[in-house]
Amino acid sequence: MKNRYFLMRHGESLANVADKIISSPENGCQGYGLSERGREQAHRLARQSGLDAETRVICSDFLRTRQTAEIAAAALGCAPPVLEPRLRERFFGQWEGTSAANYAPVWRRDQADQNGDGVEPAEQLTARLSSLIEELESTENAQCFLLVSHGDPLRFLQLWALGRPTREHQNIRHFSPAEVRLLSDAPQPLSNS
Repeated sequence: MKNRYFLMRHGESLANVADKIISSPENGCQGYGLSERGREQAHRLARQSGLDAETRVICSDFLRTRQTAEIAAAALGCAPPVLEPRLRERFFGQWEGTSAANYAPVWRRDQADQNGDGVEPAEQLTARLSSLIEELESTENAQCFLLVSHGDPLRFLQLWALGRPTREHQNIRHFSPAEVRLLSDAPQPLSNS
């Protein structure tokens, strides 16, 4: 790739605290921003990332990612983030507003390449995300980007970059709140998780 890409998950959100799946733009773009802990995580981990003021920040337009990106950009001393709907959360269909425990059955179906319940299919999500990287690769050169998004989208983006099938997304360790990771760094899950 001509550019360097770092991925950052949003910090702890009010949806995380409430144990809710918030994946629709109607709910996520205006509500469920960061908790105070999430704000601290975003600031601390951006500062620890090793990125600098030349970094270009692009983020999902959901409130929790916008706030994370704004905090990260300020901590790095770089330009304000650019909103990019392609970095939105994966839509979880009928599971919207329910407990985060409902991620598990969706992920099991992903591993079997099955879709249902109105959940955005893994292949569709991957195409949405990879189109952003392909566009940046065709228009930019030798830039450093920080892409601020959500846990599922970031892992699927890593699989795409590594040329691995989407059904393997559970073979990549989940992003911790506000974690920053290189696009090409897809660590294996911890043995006790």
